[in-house]
Amino acid sequence: MTVYVCSLITTAPQTIPGNGGYHIVHFPFGGGESYDMHGMHQVQQPDGATVGDWKRDDRSGLIWPHVDGWGALSAVVQWEDRGYSELRDRFVRDPLGLSTGADSTATDHRAPSPGMQCFTKHHEIFVHPGTPIAFLVGHGGSASRRITHAQFKLAIHV
Repeated sequence: MTVYVCSLITTAPQTIPGNGGYHIVHFPFGGGESYDMHGMHQVQQPDGATVGDWKRDDRSGLIWPHVDGWGALSAVVQWEDRGYSELRDRFVRDPLGLSTGADSTATDHRAPSPGMQCFTKHHEIFVHPGTPIAFLVGHGGSASRRITHAQFKLAIHV
C-alpha cells in the first residue's frame, strides 16, 4: 500500500467574520511543520491559478489530491477565548466550485466550553485529483473572532 500525505499548519491568527457562514481556513505554502512531498498544496494550483497572498486568498486553503484513493482527513482548530454562541467546522470537497461543485461532510456544531476553544476532527472519504478539499470554520457570534492555530491533513491510501 502507498500513502500520499499533505500536512498543513499555521499559527498565524485568522479573523473569521461573524456572519454565520463557513469560511476556508488559509495555510501558508512550504516551510515550518507543513509537509507536501507530493505537491498537493502549491502556490501554482493544478487548474493553472496562482495564489498571490496566502493570508487573503481562499485557494491557500485547498489541498488538491494527487491520486484517486481513500482519504483520511484530519483537522485541528483553536479559537481565541471570547464569547461565542456556537462554533462550527466541516470538510468540503470543491468549496470554490472549481470542478464538481461544493459537497460538505463531517459538519460539527459545538457549544463553547470555558476558556480557549480547541477542537480536533477526523473523517474519511474518497478523494480525486481535480477536486480540491478544504477545512472550513464558522461561529455564531455577531462580531468577528480569531482562530489562533489550525492544522489540516490529508493521507490518501491507494
